[in-house]
Amino acid sequence: MKVLVTGGSGFVGRRVVEELVARGHHVVAPLRKPVFWPDVMVPAIGDLGPDTDWSAVLAGCDAVIHCAARAHILDDRSADPLAEFRRVNCAGTLRLAQQARDAGIGHFVFVSTIKVNGETTPVDRPFTVDDAPNPQDAYGIAKTEAEAGLRAMDFPVLTIVRPPLVHGPGAKGNLAVLIKAIRMGLPLPLACVDNRRSMVGLHNLADALGFLLERRAAGTYLVRDDDDLSTAQLIRALGQAMGCGAVLLPMPPVLLTLAARILGKKAVAERVLGSLVVDDTPLRALGWVPVLSTEAGLARMVRD
Repeated sequence: MKVLVTGGSGFVGRRVVEELVARGHHVVAPLRKPVFWPDVMVPAIGDLGPDTDWSAVLAGCDAVIHCAARAHILDDRSADPLAEFRRVNCAGTLRLAQQARDAGIGHFVFVSTIKVNGETTPVDRPFTVDDAPNPQDAYGIAKTEAEAGLRAMDFPVLTIVRPPLVHGPGAKGNLAVLIKAIRMGLPLPLACVDNRRSMVGLHNLADALGFLLERRAAGTYLVRDDDDLSTAQLIRALGQAMGCGAVLLPMPPVLLTLAARILGKKAVAERVLGSLVVDDTPLRALGWVPVLSTEAGLARMVRD
């Protein structure tokens, strides 16, 4: 199968390209500049946006896996973040999808985000694919609008995947901050945090995308590793994987929440202290299982 993969130089996209090549597919991974990549066609193409011309790179393709996006930024300093997310992640996505439809491509796989569902859940009531969208930030809003636009196009096969936090080699954001703090031996006041967070390893996500592609599985899917960890459990697991342990101090989460609000870091506190659990039953019902355990995935992240 000939597959166009966008975002091939990115955190998720690069691993997806490697996964598809390993599965024997012919991969086209357009980047801003042409580069040498064994076994992969890498034509040059401009930035993702509403005016990008994808027609040349779509020729002859059987499917598209759209990983490219303007990434979620914790402290976005754009003058109008929502407009910029909409331009790239919504209008840019729909431009690609429309040109794919015009080229006769029948399967479009869209890597969305769990932020379409929302930011937090009770521990015992996970997000499901049937929940009404409830995005809370510009990134989630743009992805929600992109999903709606894609469904309106009536692709023969449209697959939408909403991953939660993705961990793996090269991960950034809060995970990178935690890893650095653990390596430095800094005490973290998170021993009393008893939340639950669903995550998905980079290799597991890429495998799930390859699985759904090959089965031409239409629909929306949530994806996760086998284990949902508390923040404290995650820190201990990272420390163990790094062989240096982790210094955890007990502090009531209510005080941490109060301190975060005073410092203007409410959103960060929600991610560290709150729960976000997903129900991946529809994907598991198709027969997919993670290729790596959570522990193995975290170990690979800190090792590679």
